[in-house]
Amino acid sequence: MRYYAIVVAGGTGNRMQNTVAKQFLLIENRPVLMHTLEAFHKCVLNPDIILVMNIHQQTYWKELCDTYNFNIPHLLIDGGKERFDSVKNGLDRIEGEGIVAIHDAVRPLVSASLILRTFQMAAQNGNAVAAIQPVDSVRRKTTANATEAINRDELFLIQTPQTFQISQLRKAYLQVFRNDFTDDASVAEKAGFSINLVEGERTNIKITYPQDLELASFLLRKTGF
Repeated sequence: MRYYAIVVAGGTGNRMQNTVAKQFLLIENRPVLMHTLEAFHKCVLNPDIILVMNIHQQTYWKELCDTYNFNIPHLLIDGGKERFDSVKNGLDRIEGEGIVAIHDAVRPLVSASLILRTFQMAAQNGNAVAAIQPVDSVRRKTTANATEAINRDELFLIQTPQTFQISQLRKAYLQVFRNDFTDDASVAEKAGFSINLVEGERTNIKITYPQDLELASFLLRKTGF
């Protein structure tokens, strides 16, 4: 069995209020993206890593790799207009069958054990999507001035990796892009596949806002990742 990881690095610094893209910001003296790739490199299944990145950011990434002596093997390819297009570009570079994990570049604290569990479940059941349940109470807006409570036990917060048998994901990505394709699970579900959830990790945070960098640094120091 061959294993692959497509890491999608198309983010910008908009919500970080920073001109530097999120994946290049530093956590514990290294760019976020380097921590992310290292997590997949540590997985015992040794997946081939495909890094999908905006063509205008690739020179800077290569310079960072030289600066930080970063030598984890990965194939760097061009991203697309939408995340959907970037994942499709990654899939196009994979020959044959196997299992592929799709992961956000800005989730640098994903553990090798979670990666392994998604690979194992996808091999058995077709796909495996990391998810956690909310701990806060949840309400839904019903009208302009009204809300109603929702049973949080029925809700899941979706993370990455989202891992699939390659044949399944290829079929899903034959579809035309839609605005409601927010992640790979939504693409696969629209193609008729049932989605299997695997318990994610509360430390598997997505770097979106400035305070997320501080939390990620704290968690890295605590875990010694």
